[in-house]
Parts: sequence; structure tokens; C-alpha cells
Amino acid sequence: MHILFVNQAPIPVFAYGGTERVIWDLGKALAALGHRVSYLVPAGSSCDFGAVIPIRPGVSWREQIPADIDLVHFQFNPGFGDDFDRPFLVTQHGNSVESIALPRNTVFVSANHARRHGSTQFVYNGMDWGAYGSVDFNRPRPYFHFLGKAAWRVKNVQGAIDVAHAAGVELMVMGGTRINFKRGFRWTLSRRVQFAGMVGGQRKLDLLGASRGLIFPVRWHEPFGLAVIESLYFGCPVLATPYGALPELVPPEVGLLSASCAQLAEAARQPHWDPRACHQHAVRHFGSDTMARGYLRKYTQVLDGEPLNPATPVMEANPRTLPWLP
Repeated sequence: MHILFVNQAPIPVFAYGGTERVIWDLGKALAALGHRVSYLVPAGSSCDFGAVIPIRPGVSWREQIPADIDLVHFQFNPGFGDDFDRPFLVTQHGNSVESIALPRNTVFVSANHARRHGSTQFVYNGMDWGAYGSVDFNRPRPYFHFLGKAAWRVKNVQGAIDVAHAAGVELMVMGGTRINFKRGFRWTLSRRVQFAGMVGGQRKLDLLGASRGLIFPVRWHEPFGLAVIESLYFGCPVLATPYGALPELVPPEVGLLSASCAQLAEAARQPHWDPRACHQHAVRHFGSDTMARGYLRKYTQVLDGEPLNPATPVMEANPRTLPWLP
């Protein structure tokens, strides 16, 4: 099968780039299974296991798809409904705009994410753990961490800081700076909180490998949570709010879910989870090979002419800010 991935950001990714990282690892896993993969992405992209076709701005998607493609896999809503003349599938990676219909062949990234769009179609994201290296479970782990775009209020970095303060533990914020002017002013004075900025590559892996756990008190319905599975891979239990996909990713044996700062702080004071069990949970359930097999089942259904959803998925009313308690 020849699959064409279409995305509006370049590959490979060197920092966060959640969607780009996912489709890179998905394509690599599909190629390892004997399939042919290509990427229609912005100019300047490169790939060593698949062809790269630069997007031509202003030209319709139909005109840019080679004739030998079996299925087109869009990473965003292309906006043309279901009347595309080639077999295609859409992965909706984020929470979509309310009342905007998505194509019937749309797949979501968790069961909760799908359900909130009136769908049952989802494939969990997975990573190529081989690219993350081995985990040293014996190295010193002096701090907890937060991983995400700290400028987004729904990510609730202030909540993570409050948990760390209440627990009396050090916190490493990965994805933000000490002084923030975006989406509301925030200035963190505490020297028990360190800021690594928007880290990627080996620096990010080194920081994750030295952490005791992830503090992730998001205040929205998280569609998936790459930060969660990356942290689990490095043996970090997850202390988070019970919103969106997080109950699917974090069973009790690898973390605690609560909307209470006090409860998460108590768990951070006395973490009892086995780092090796956290690591094995990520490897067992969220590898790129598992993701690839999940998408192959969806691709086959589309190529057989069976719509994935009986009706067009639409996002239900989405609360802007979910509860966060003392």
C-alpha cells in the first residue's frame, strides 16, 4: 500500500512538534511493515524512509496528489467534506471547532476525543521508543517536571507550580520561561522552579530521564497527551487531572488523577509507583508499531469503501476551563 501523509508543517521535527513527530514515527513503522510512504509537506522537509513532495501553495490538494497513491492521510480537516475523488482519511489531532462538521472518514486520537465528536473511531498515538534510547533507572532524580506549552492557560503550569510548592519538591518546567507575557502575564519568583524553555532533542530526553514524575494538571479535555506517554517511557509516574484522554493513558498503577492540588501534592510527597512499571506501560501500549497496525485497519476499511463514521463527526459543546481545586 502507498500512503501519502499530508501535513502543513515540515518534517523532521527537532523540538516539540507533536503531530509531526507522530506522523514521522507512523510512516517509519509502516515502511518497516513493507508499505510505501510519502509526505506532502512544506518545502525544506526531508525523510530517509519515504519520498517528500513539497506543497505548492495555491494549488488544490487534488492536483498535488500523485497518481500512484492508494490512500491520502490528512493531518487536518482539508475542508472539502466527503466528495474527494481519492480514498482518504483524516486524523483530527486536537479539539476541533464546535459545530464544524468533519469528514466521515475522520479518526480521533483517544476514545474520549472520539466520543466528544459523536464518534467511536480512534487510534492511540504511539512513538518509536527505539529513538528515545535506554532508560537509566538508577540515576539520581532530583525533581518533578511539567511538559507542555506553558503559555496555554489550559495547560495550567501555575497549577503544576502550586502542586510542587505544596509538596515541597523541585519542579522543572519544560515548555515555558520564568516570565511569560503570552495569554496573560505570569512571573514565577520561586527558585525551586526551574525553566528549561522549549527544549527538544537530547536535552529534552536527558531532562525527562532525571525526573521523578510528571505534574500535569490540565484544565481542558486533553485529546491525547504525548507528554504523558513520553514521561511514562522514562519511568515517570503521572500526577494529572482526570480530563479528556488522561484516564485512558494513566491507570492507577502508573499515576494518580485528581482535580485537587492537595491530593496531587500528597502523591508527589510520597510517590510509590514503580518506574519500571511506568516504562513498560508506555512500551506495551503506546509504541509506533501498535499505532501503525491500528491505522492499517482503518485504511483497509476506507479502501473497501466503508465510511468510518455513519454520520459526519461534530464537536460537542466544549468547556473552556475545567475545575481545579485547592
